[in-house]
Amino acid sequence: MNNSVDIEQAVNDLQTMLDMVRWAVSQFNQAGLFYGHGTDNPWDEAVCLTLHTLNLPQDMLEQTGEQLFQARLTQTEKRDIALLVQRRAQERIPLPYLINQAWFCGLPFYVDERVLIPRSPFAELIEDKFAAWLTVPPTHILDLCTGGGCIAIALAYAFEDATVDAVDISTEALEVAEMNINEHQLSERVYPIQSDLMDALQGQKYDLIISNPPYVDAEDMADLPEEFHHEPELALAAGEDGLDLVHKMLRQAAAHLTDEGWLFVEVGNSQFHMEHVYPDLNLQWVEFTRGGHGVFAISRAELVAYFAS
Repeated sequence: MNNSVDIEQAVNDLQTMLDMVRWAVSQFNQAGLFYGHGTDNPWDEAVCLTLHTLNLPQDMLEQTGEQLFQARLTQTEKRDIALLVQRRAQERIPLPYLINQAWFCGLPFYVDERVLIPRSPFAELIEDKFAAWLTVPPTHILDLCTGGGCIAIALAYAFEDATVDAVDISTEALEVAEMNINEHQLSERVYPIQSDLMDALQGQKYDLIISNPPYVDAEDMADLPEEFHHEPELALAAGEDGLDLVHKMLRQAAAHLTDEGWLFVEVGNSQFHMEHVYPDLNLQWVEFTRGGHGVFAISRAELVAYFAS
């Protein structure tokens, strides 16, 4: 495929926003892209890319209806869209990295290749405020392996009286988290902390610990679509069974939970390994109504009982 000719044809021959979106979808289909970093199909991907490039809000179509699609674009606008489409199709870079924006819990976040793109089913639990497990709102929360800080910030919005420690081993990821914390004006309630899991948190106790750690096992790492290889491997890979960090986390958690505290951890496809390695641990696997799997909950009391036996 001669991409320079494709771009010039798009700029010269196409006129409206709908033309550009349709063209982008065709390019994405021809490239056989993988979707899973904010959208799950080429149409939504193309619309998102186009709206962002035109500096229009992502809900603009909901406000204006399909008449927006008939808007004619300038040569510069068409070229900017076409260049991004080319990069997405040719380099297989996930769209949030191309536009430096991802959405989580209905909130916008800055992302780049220093951090994982947020896509956790934790969003549903946060929006429900963990109602099935928490009897009172938490006042001190830990987001372990925070990456760009999306979960920590969403937790701060959900629990307005809580402080949240946003912990990661990666100083580069914490730079992005701090940008997002400042952008959401939460620097007085969300605190980025550099730590290897809970090693730097001596004496700290939390009502709620959330973690979306690296959990991809060796087999799945080898099979990941090319798009995932733009994400930091440190945030994905976790050994042969995907549980390298979870083993340590389980041993550390009880000492950092209040008496009624809960630990929630996402392990994704490594749920099978988790159930095999810990058959006697009383894990509660969360059932999601909007999709997602592989998140378990366990109380401090259950952790204490398990490791005491």
